[in-house]
Amino acid sequence: MSKIVNLRQARKHKARDDKRRQGTANAVTFGQSKAARTRDAADAQKQRDWVEGHRLHGHQDDPDA
Repeated sequence: MSKIVNLRQARKHKARDDKRRQGTANAVTFGQSKAARTRDAADAQKQRDWVEGHRLHGHQDDPDA
C-alpha cells in the first residue's frame, strides 16, 4: 500500500526546505552577519579616527595643509 500524503503540508514542507537551502547558499555567498559587519565598520572608523587624530598638521607631504 502507498502512504497517504497531505498535499498542502507537502507543499509547505517543500517551500520551507527551498527557503532554508537558499538561505544557506546566501550565507556562504555573503558570509558575514549584520553584527559582524557593524563591528568591522566600527573598528575601521575607530582606526581612521585614531590616525586622523595623530596626523601632524602643516606637514609638507600633507595635501590638506
